Amino acid sequence: MTEKTTYNIAVVGATGAVGQKIIQLLEDKNFPINELKLLSSERSAGKKVQFKQNELTVEVAAPESFAGVDIAFFSAGGSVSKKLAPEAVKHGAVVVDNTSAYRMDDEVPLVVPEVNKSDIKSHKGIIANPNCSTIQMVAALKPLQDVYGIDRVIVSTYQAVSGAGEAANDELVKQTKQFIANEEMEAELLPVSGDKKHFPIAFNALPQIDVFQENGYTFEEMKMINETKKIMHAPQLAVSATCVRLPVFTSHAESIYIEVETEGLGVADLWKVLGNAEGVALEDDPSTQSYPTPLSAANKEDVFVGRVRKDLDNDKGFHMWVVSDNLMKGAAWNSIQIADSLIQNKWL
Repeated sequence: MTEKTTYNIAVVGATGAVGQKIIQLLEDKNFPINELKLLSSERSAGKKVQFKQNELTVEVAAPESFAGVDIAFFSAGGSVSKKLAPEAVKHGAVVVDNTSAYRMDDEVPLVVPEVNKSDIKSHKGIIANPNCSTIQMVAALKPLQDVYGIDRVIVSTYQAVSGAGEAANDELVKQTKQFIANEEMEAELLPVSGDKKHFPIAFNALPQIDVFQENGYTFEEMKMINETKKIMHAPQLAVSATCVRLPVFTSHAESIYIEVETEGLGVADLWKVLGNAEGVALEDDPSTQSYPTPLSAANKEDVFVGRVRKDLDNDKGFHMWVVSDNLMKGAAWNSIQIADSLIQNKWL
Protein backbone atom coordinates (compact mmCIF):
# COMPACT_ATOMS: atom_id res chain seq x y z
CA MET A 1 0.00 0.00 0.00
CA THR A 2 1.38 3.43 -0.97
CA GLU A 3 2.12 5.66 2.01
CA LYS A 4 0.30 8.99 2.01
CA THR A 5 2.30 12.16 1.51
CA THR A 6 -0.65 14.59 1.64
CA TYR A 7 -3.73 14.52 3.82
CA ASN A 8 -7.37 15.56 3.78
CA ILE A 9 -7.92 18.11 6.53
CA ALA A 10 -11.10 19.53 8.05
CA VAL A 11 -11.37 22.61 10.27
CA VAL A 12 -14.56 22.78 12.34
CA GLY A 13 -15.22 26.30 13.58
CA ALA A 14 -13.37 27.71 10.58
CA THR A 15 -14.67 31.27 10.97
CA GLY A 16 -13.81 31.63 14.68
CA ALA A 17 -10.62 33.16 16.08
CA VAL A 18 -8.88 29.82 16.67
CA GLY A 19 -10.15 28.30 13.42
CA GLN A 20 -8.82 31.26 11.44
CA LYS A 21 -5.46 30.96 13.15
CA ILE A 22 -5.31 27.22 12.36
CA ILE A 23 -6.02 27.94 8.68
CA GLN A 24 -3.31 30.62 8.66
CA LEU A 25 -0.77 28.23 10.20
CA LEU A 26 -1.67 25.40 7.81
CA GLU A 27 -0.74 27.78 5.00
CA ASP A 28 2.30 29.36 6.67
CA LYS A 29 3.79 25.97 7.60
CA ASN A 30 3.00 24.46 4.19
CA PHE A 31 1.21 21.58 5.91
CA PRO A 32 0.95 18.56 3.56
CA ILE A 33 -2.67 19.03 2.49
CA ASN A 34 -4.46 17.24 -0.30
CA GLU A 35 -7.89 18.75 0.36
CA LEU A 36 -8.93 21.33 2.98
CA LYS A 37 -12.54 21.33 4.12
CA LEU A 38 -13.83 24.30 6.14
CA LEU A 39 -16.84 23.63 8.38
CA SER A 40 -19.01 25.71 10.70
CA SER A 41 -22.52 26.26 12.02
CA GLU A 42 -25.35 27.21 9.66
CA ARG A 43 -24.89 30.82 10.71
CA SER A 44 -21.40 31.02 9.21
CA ALA A 45 -21.87 28.62 6.30
CA GLY A 46 -21.41 30.17 2.88
CA LYS A 47 -18.62 32.53 3.93
CA LYS A 48 -15.54 32.62 1.72
CA VAL A 49 -12.05 32.03 3.14
CA GLN A 50 -8.80 32.54 1.26
CA PHE A 51 -6.30 29.67 1.47
CA LYS A 52 -3.16 29.99 -0.62
CA GLN A 53 -4.37 30.76 -4.15
CA ASN A 54 -7.85 29.36 -3.57
CA GLU A 55 -11.09 30.77 -2.23
CA LEU A 56 -12.84 28.12 -0.15
CA THR A 57 -16.50 28.13 0.86
CA VAL A 58 -17.37 27.30 4.45
CA GLU A 59 -19.85 24.40 4.69
CA VAL A 60 -22.25 23.31 7.43
CA ALA A 61 -20.64 20.75 9.71
CA ALA A 62 -22.51 17.44 9.62
CA PRO A 63 -21.60 13.78 10.26
CA GLU A 64 -21.15 13.09 6.56
CA SER A 65 -18.75 16.05 6.26
CA PHE A 66 -15.91 13.84 7.51
CA ALA A 67 -15.99 11.20 4.80
CA GLY A 68 -12.42 10.83 3.56
CA VAL A 69 -10.97 13.23 6.15
CA ASP A 70 -7.65 12.21 7.77
CA ILE A 71 -7.31 14.91 10.46
CA ALA A 72 -10.10 17.13 11.80
CA PHE A 73 -9.38 20.20 13.92
CA PHE A 74 -12.31 21.12 16.18
CA SER A 75 -12.69 24.58 17.74
CA ALA A 76 -16.42 25.26 17.61
CA GLY A 77 -17.36 24.71 21.26
CA GLY A 78 -17.75 21.69 23.50
CA SER A 79 -21.29 20.80 22.46
CA VAL A 80 -20.26 20.60 18.79
CA SER A 81 -17.27 18.43 19.67
CA LYS A 82 -19.42 16.10 21.76
CA LYS A 83 -21.85 15.72 18.88
CA LEU A 84 -19.56 15.56 15.86
CA ALA A 85 -16.11 14.36 17.01
CA PRO A 86 -17.31 10.73 17.42
CA GLU A 87 -18.89 10.97 13.95
CA ALA A 88 -15.58 12.15 12.51
CA VAL A 89 -13.82 9.20 14.15
CA LYS A 90 -16.40 6.79 12.71
CA HIS A 91 -15.48 8.11 9.25
CA GLY A 92 -11.80 7.39 9.89
CA ALA A 93 -10.57 10.84 10.93
CA VAL A 94 -8.34 11.61 13.90
CA VAL A 95 -9.76 14.56 15.82
CA VAL A 96 -7.63 17.26 17.45
CA ASP A 97 -10.13 18.91 19.77
CA ASN A 98 -9.62 22.44 21.08
CA THR A 99 -12.55 22.41 23.52
CA SER A 100 -12.87 21.14 27.09
CA ALA A 101 -15.21 18.33 25.97
CA TYR A 102 -12.70 15.46 26.20
CA ARG A 103 -9.74 16.85 28.13
CA MET A 104 -10.33 14.91 31.33
CA ASP A 105 -11.59 11.76 29.60
CA ASP A 106 -9.31 8.89 30.67
CA GLU A 107 -9.50 7.46 27.14
CA VAL A 108 -8.33 10.69 25.49
CA PRO A 109 -4.70 11.89 25.57
CA LEU A 110 -4.28 15.54 26.61
CA VAL A 111 -1.16 16.76 24.85
CA VAL A 112 1.44 19.51 24.75
CA PRO A 113 4.00 18.03 22.33
CA GLU A 114 7.05 19.48 24.11
CA VAL A 115 5.81 17.91 27.35
CA ASN A 116 4.11 14.56 26.61
CA LYS A 117 4.24 13.91 22.85
CA SER A 118 4.39 10.14 23.33
CA ASP A 119 0.87 10.16 24.82
CA ILE A 120 -0.44 10.83 21.29
CA LYS A 121 0.23 7.28 20.17
CA SER A 122 -2.36 5.92 22.63
CA HIS A 123 -5.20 7.87 21.00
CA LYS A 124 -8.43 6.16 20.03
CA GLY A 125 -9.41 8.74 17.45
CA ILE A 126 -9.55 11.88 19.62
CA ILE A 127 -6.67 13.95 21.02
CA ALA A 128 -7.45 16.88 23.31
CA ASN A 129 -5.73 20.23 23.11
CA PRO A 130 -5.36 21.61 26.66
CA ASN A 131 -6.65 24.90 27.99
CA CYS A 132 -4.58 27.83 26.68
CA SER A 133 -3.41 28.93 30.13
CA THR A 134 -2.44 25.36 31.03
CA ILE A 135 -0.39 24.86 27.86
CA GLN A 136 2.04 27.69 28.50
CA MET A 137 2.42 26.82 32.17
CA VAL A 138 3.27 23.14 31.67
CA ALA A 139 5.65 24.01 28.81
CA ALA A 140 7.66 26.04 31.32
CA LEU A 141 7.27 23.65 34.26
CA LYS A 142 7.94 20.24 32.68
CA PRO A 143 11.67 20.85 31.95
CA LEU A 144 12.14 21.91 35.56
CA GLN A 145 10.14 18.94 36.83
CA ASP A 146 12.32 16.56 34.82
CA VAL A 147 15.59 17.93 36.26
CA TYR A 148 14.77 19.23 39.74
CA GLY A 149 11.33 17.83 40.60
CA ILE A 150 8.37 20.02 41.58
CA ASP A 151 6.20 19.59 44.68
CA ARG A 152 3.92 22.60 44.47
CA VAL A 153 2.60 25.13 41.95
CA ILE A 154 0.65 28.32 42.68
CA VAL A 155 -0.34 30.35 39.62
CA SER A 156 -2.13 33.67 39.11
CA THR A 157 -3.09 34.39 35.51
CA TYR A 158 -3.58 37.66 33.64
CA GLN A 159 -5.59 36.55 30.62
CA ALA A 160 -6.43 38.29 27.36
CA VAL A 161 -10.05 38.90 26.33
CA SER A 162 -9.54 37.00 23.07
CA GLY A 163 -9.72 33.87 25.20
CA ALA A 164 -13.46 34.60 25.43
CA GLY A 165 -13.84 34.97 21.66
CA GLU A 166 -13.88 37.74 19.08
CA ALA A 167 -17.06 39.24 20.53
CA ALA A 168 -15.16 39.93 23.77
CA ASN A 169 -12.49 41.78 21.78
CA ASP A 170 -15.21 43.87 20.17
CA GLU A 171 -16.76 44.62 23.56
CA LEU A 172 -13.41 45.82 24.92
CA VAL A 173 -13.06 48.23 21.98
CA LYS A 174 -16.62 49.49 22.45
CA GLN A 175 -16.23 49.98 26.21
CA THR A 176 -12.91 51.79 25.76
CA LYS A 177 -14.56 54.27 23.42
CA GLN A 178 -17.48 54.70 25.84
CA PHE A 179 -15.12 55.30 28.77
CA ILE A 180 -13.09 57.91 26.88
CA ALA A 181 -16.33 59.63 25.80
CA ASN A 182 -17.42 59.67 29.47
CA GLU A 183 -20.36 57.39 28.62
CA GLU A 184 -21.64 54.47 30.64
CA MET A 185 -19.86 51.27 29.61
CA GLU A 186 -22.20 48.54 28.37
CA ALA A 187 -21.26 45.02 29.53
CA GLU A 188 -22.99 42.00 28.00
CA LEU A 189 -20.35 39.26 27.81
CA LEU A 190 -17.77 39.14 30.58
CA PRO A 191 -16.86 37.49 32.82
CA VAL A 192 -19.17 34.77 31.43
CA SER A 193 -21.81 35.41 28.77
CA GLY A 194 -24.31 33.01 30.32
CA ASP A 195 -23.82 34.08 33.94
CA LYS A 196 -26.15 36.36 35.94
CA LYS A 197 -24.00 39.51 36.03
CA HIS A 198 -21.73 41.19 33.50
CA PHE A 199 -19.01 43.73 34.24
CA PRO A 200 -16.97 46.07 32.03
CA ILE A 201 -13.52 44.77 31.16
CA ALA A 202 -12.10 48.07 29.84
CA PHE A 203 -9.77 49.63 32.45
CA ASN A 204 -10.73 46.80 34.79
CA ALA A 205 -9.66 43.37 36.07
CA LEU A 206 -12.16 40.54 36.51
CA PRO A 207 -11.21 37.74 38.95
CA GLN A 208 -13.59 35.30 37.27
CA ILE A 209 -13.02 33.27 34.11
CA ASP A 210 -15.79 30.75 33.45
CA VAL A 211 -18.43 29.79 36.01
CA PHE A 212 -17.86 29.21 39.73
CA GLN A 213 -17.76 25.66 41.05
CA GLU A 214 -19.05 24.50 44.45
CA ASN A 215 -15.52 24.68 45.91
CA GLY A 216 -15.25 28.42 45.15
CA TYR A 217 -12.85 27.98 42.23
CA THR A 218 -13.91 28.82 38.69
CA PHE A 219 -14.07 26.19 35.96
CA GLU A 220 -11.01 27.82 34.32
CA GLU A 221 -9.05 27.45 37.55
CA MET A 222 -10.09 23.82 37.92
CA LYS A 223 -9.10 23.20 34.30
CA MET A 224 -5.59 24.45 35.05
CA ILE A 225 -5.36 22.34 38.21
CA ASN A 226 -6.65 19.08 36.76
CA GLU A 227 -5.10 19.38 33.30
CA THR A 228 -1.65 20.15 34.70
CA LYS A 229 -1.68 16.96 36.75
CA LYS A 230 -2.82 14.87 33.78
CA ILE A 231 -0.36 16.31 31.23
CA MET A 232 2.63 16.09 33.58
CA HIS A 233 1.65 12.60 34.81
CA ALA A 234 1.78 13.95 38.35
CA PRO A 235 -1.48 13.27 40.20
CA GLN A 236 0.21 14.04 43.50
CA LEU A 237 1.39 17.51 42.40
CA ALA A 238 -0.11 20.32 44.52
CA VAL A 239 -1.57 22.92 42.14
CA SER A 240 -3.65 26.02 42.89
CA ALA A 241 -4.81 28.72 40.45
CA THR A 242 -6.43 32.15 40.42
CA CYS A 243 -7.50 33.22 36.92
CA VAL A 244 -8.05 36.90 36.09
CA ARG A 245 -9.23 38.58 32.87
CA LEU A 246 -7.47 41.82 31.89
CA PRO A 247 -8.19 44.38 29.15
CA VAL A 248 -5.51 42.92 26.87
CA PHE A 249 -6.36 41.65 23.38
CA THR A 250 -3.79 38.89 22.89
CA SER A 251 -1.45 36.74 25.03
CA HIS A 252 -1.96 35.38 28.52
CA ALA A 253 0.54 36.18 31.27
CA GLU A 254 1.08 34.13 34.41
CA SER A 255 2.84 34.68 37.71
CA ILE A 256 3.93 31.21 38.83
CA TYR A 257 5.37 30.11 42.17
CA ILE A 258 6.92 26.65 42.38
CA GLU A 259 8.57 24.61 45.08
CA VAL A 260 11.22 22.26 43.72
CA GLU A 261 12.37 19.00 45.30
CA THR A 262 16.09 19.74 44.95
CA GLU A 263 17.86 21.76 47.66
CA GLY A 264 20.40 24.54 47.18
CA LEU A 265 19.41 25.72 43.71
CA GLY A 266 19.87 29.25 42.44
CA VAL A 267 18.29 31.27 39.63
CA ALA A 268 21.15 30.30 37.29
CA ASP A 269 20.20 26.64 37.68
CA LEU A 270 16.66 27.33 36.48
CA TRP A 271 17.94 29.59 33.70
CA LYS A 272 20.16 26.77 32.40
CA VAL A 273 17.23 24.36 32.12
CA LEU A 274 14.72 26.88 30.75
CA GLY A 275 17.23 28.27 28.26
CA ASN A 276 17.60 24.82 26.67
CA ALA A 277 13.93 23.80 26.84
CA GLU A 278 12.09 23.06 23.61
CA GLY A 279 9.50 25.71 22.76
CA VAL A 280 10.60 28.00 25.62
CA ALA A 281 12.30 31.36 25.11
CA LEU A 282 14.08 32.84 28.12
CA GLU A 283 13.88 36.64 28.33
CA ASP A 284 15.26 37.50 31.74
CA ASP A 285 17.72 40.30 32.43
CA PRO A 286 16.65 42.81 35.10
CA SER A 287 19.67 45.02 34.31
CA THR A 288 18.21 45.77 30.88
CA GLN A 289 14.52 45.44 31.85
CA SER A 290 14.30 42.33 29.70
CA TYR A 291 11.14 40.31 30.31
CA PRO A 292 8.21 39.14 28.18
CA THR A 293 4.94 41.07 27.85
CA PRO A 294 1.65 40.25 26.13
CA LEU A 295 2.48 42.61 23.28
CA SER A 296 5.97 41.23 22.74
CA ALA A 297 4.67 37.63 22.74
CA ALA A 298 1.78 38.23 20.32
CA ASN A 299 1.82 36.24 17.05
CA LYS A 300 4.79 34.15 18.23
CA GLU A 301 4.90 30.40 18.75
CA ASP A 302 7.10 30.16 21.84
CA VAL A 303 6.35 30.29 25.53
CA PHE A 304 8.34 33.18 27.00
CA VAL A 305 9.77 33.10 30.53
CA GLY A 306 11.26 35.93 32.60
CA ARG A 307 11.47 37.39 36.13
CA VAL A 308 12.88 34.16 37.56
CA ARG A 309 13.54 34.79 41.25
CA LYS A 310 14.33 32.71 44.30
CA ASP A 311 11.80 33.01 47.10
CA LEU A 312 13.22 35.03 49.99
CA ASP A 313 11.88 32.71 52.69
CA ASN A 314 11.84 29.23 51.15
CA ASP A 315 15.07 27.72 49.82
CA LYS A 316 13.12 25.51 47.43
CA GLY A 317 10.73 28.24 46.28
CA PHE A 318 11.01 30.12 42.97
CA HIS A 319 8.88 32.68 41.14
CA MET A 320 8.64 33.21 37.38
CA TRP A 321 6.65 35.17 34.80
CA VAL A 322 5.34 33.22 31.80
CA VAL A 323 3.72 34.79 28.71
CA SER A 324 2.42 33.25 25.48
CA ASP A 325 -0.01 34.06 22.66
CA ASN A 326 -3.21 32.28 23.71
CA LEU A 327 -4.40 31.87 20.11
CA MET A 328 -1.03 30.57 18.87
CA LYS A 329 0.73 28.21 21.29
CA GLY A 330 -2.36 28.28 23.50
CA ALA A 331 -4.58 26.88 20.75
CA ALA A 332 -3.81 26.79 17.01
CA TRP A 333 -0.05 26.16 17.03
CA ASN A 334 -0.29 23.43 19.68
CA SER A 335 -2.99 21.76 17.54
CA ILE A 336 -0.81 21.91 14.43
CA GLN A 337 2.10 20.42 16.38
CA ILE A 338 -0.12 17.53 17.48
CA ALA A 339 -1.21 16.90 13.89
CA ASP A 340 2.39 17.07 12.68
CA SER A 341 3.41 14.55 15.37
CA LEU A 342 0.65 12.21 14.18
CA ILE A 343 2.08 12.31 10.66
CA GLN A 344 5.81 12.27 11.46
CA ASN A 345 5.50 9.35 13.89
CA LYS A 346 2.91 7.45 11.79
CA TRP A 347 0.42 7.56 14.67
CA LEU A 348 -2.61 8.44 12.52
